[in-house]
Amino acid sequence: MISGCVTEFDGAKGLGAIAAENGTAYVFHVIEIVDGTRMVDVGQAVRFQPMAKFGHFQASKVRKV
Repeated sequence: MISGCVTEFDGAKGLGAIAAENGTAYVFHVIEIVDGTRMVDVGQAVRFQPMAKFGHFQASKVRKV
């Protein structure tokens, strides 16, 4: 798991972006938020499992800190 900060979140589309501490940008879908709320605030600190799928970096198992 690595740490980062939510930089974008569109609740209507269910998509967001995280800037990791290492500078890499990751995208995520609300189904990856593990607490089941399907909501996260921009600026929220998170921990997540990084993945590389289809040439993009994605975040899975997103946990609010």
